Amino acid sequence: MNRIAPFLAPWVLIGAILAIWQIACRLTHIPTFLLPSPSDIGAALAVGWPALLQAALNTLVMSLEAWVVALVVATILAMGTALSPLVERALAPIAATLQVTPVVAIAPLFVIWAGLEHPERAITVLAAIVAFFPIFSGTVTGLASADKDLERLFDLYGATRTQRLLRLRIPSAVPFWLEGAKVAVGLSIVGAVVAEFVAGSGGSQGLAWRILESSHQLRTADMFAALLVLAILGVGMNAIVRTIERRLLNTWRGR
Repeated sequence: MNRIAPFLAPWVLIGAILAIWQIACRLTHIPTFLLPSPSDIGAALAVGWPALLQAALNTLVMSLEAWVVALVVATILAMGTALSPLVERALAPIAATLQVTPVVAIAPLFVIWAGLEHPERAITVLAAIVAFFPIFSGTVTGLASADKDLERLFDLYGATRTQRLLRLRIPSAVPFWLEGAKVAVGLSIVGAVVAEFVAGSGGSQGLAWRILESSHQLRTADMFAALLVLAILGVGMNAIVRTIERRLLNTWRGR
């Protein structure tokens, strides 16, 4: 029982919340367009699942593309900071600017640059910008966290910067890099959804567009159904990356 309880606890809590929600909606007779009951949301999900599935796939593709772009660019730039202090000083203000700049403020520009007929390109780039900083920051922190005694040993043997990077700093940075990648995969979904909201075009046909379309028609149950699919997508991606992270770390540490 002690082993089963941690697994059952969240499901019991979710079931209790849904039951209270359902009963409250029925007793208070809240209009469906204000707050649909869980049964209304389930019915909307059952009817609209083909469109929601396609929208989820579109959002997933854009998010994964953005995540991969952010992973590659952030890792390469972080490696550059380890090789040259000048590169680090040059990139620091740019990285900080990307972190604090709201994606909604720059989204219209990227939509124009990408072309109104290709909103998915702008959405992918904007999501990559959102996902960039955790990977970059984590990798830079990891590269700088190498053991100081080993740093002095490398100095003693006259190691070059490239040798120090490949044989000391990268191994030290792997856990930090994986943690940044795990955070970034969730942010890539957030960035894709926010960018699609701002783009205001159905050309990408992602989950955000389904939410917008439903809100304009006061189909609140359909909005909740799209939000549920979006939440499942985010949790699923996070769980997959978390599993990959755990296995890679176990392999890396020889477990």
